[in-house]
Amino acid sequence: MTLLIIGSIAYDTVETKSGLSKDSLGGSATYCSLSASFFSPVRIVGVVGSDFKKNDHDLLQINEIDTTGLEVADGDTFRWHGRYDPDDFNKRDTLDTRLNVFAKFNPILSDRNRTSKFLFLGNIDPTLQLNVLEQMENSPTLVGLDTMNYWIDTEKRSLEKVVRKIDVLFMDAFEIREFTQQNTIYDAAEYVHDMGPSIVVIKKGEHGVVLSHEGNLFAMPAFPTRNVVDPTGAGDSFGGGFMGYLSSVDTIDAKSVRQAAGFASVMGSIAVENFSVRKLIEIDRNEINSRFDQLYKLTIFNPDIR
Repeated sequence: MTLLIIGSIAYDTVETKSGLSKDSLGGSATYCSLSASFFSPVRIVGVVGSDFKKNDHDLLQINEIDTTGLEVADGDTFRWHGRYDPDDFNKRDTLDTRLNVFAKFNPILSDRNRTSKFLFLGNIDPTLQLNVLEQMENSPTLVGLDTMNYWIDTEKRSLEKVVRKIDVLFMDAFEIREFTQQNTIYDAAEYVHDMGPSIVVIKKGEHGVVLSHEGNLFAMPAFPTRNVVDPTGAGDSFGGGFMGYLSSVDTIDAKSVRQAAGFASVMGSIAVENFSVRKLIEIDRNEINSRFDQLYKLTIFNPDIR
């Protein structure tokens, strides 16, 4: 099945202890689509400015991402500048944000995109996410949604409205506790299930992921990455791996959902090993499968209960 992805395309300037990457390709839809493209056909919907580089557009197409839904508007592409704490990648400062053409982004789906069976709503304004859902011609097989604390703080009512209409919610441990006002991530997952989503994916960074599928819990460690260069697109790459795998198998059962979590962990681990999307375009499916196998061996054991 084809996965439709809605989100931002940006040029990021990122500072980490490994160095500086200036005006490099980024954005939620970019990371997500490149990650998902290893598993499933992908279509992308977003907006870029007239300054968007031809080689970046070609890069998406070379990776077999359908860009017919990519709008080119007069003005500059969305830009973000962030600096990560050299001692803790979980801490970062946003130094500059210029929405540019993204400020007026109004996604309009083509007739073909409106019939997509798998849909991923990237980390954008929940009002836009809801707008996209309302354009879908039929109810998709699976709708995933990613968000962040900014939307929880500023657009919580709209976010709650769209969460009630989706199947998979991606949040990190801090976000889901803030969103639900629950003390533990397990209570928070139950709260979200009561809202509607059947799958809740709680990202815990280097500590892995906790997944609740219809109330059944599953925990997986992060792939042991030793060389973290730039964590900017890790969460989006994780989401792309998760949704891309489920789209490829066109099955939403316990086994498939857990497999998806494993591939998602692998894709997140790959994205952080270089600035921007550089590592995602260097690897092949053989390396992905090798990491998946290593992750499996890391977690398997034979219980001997005496």
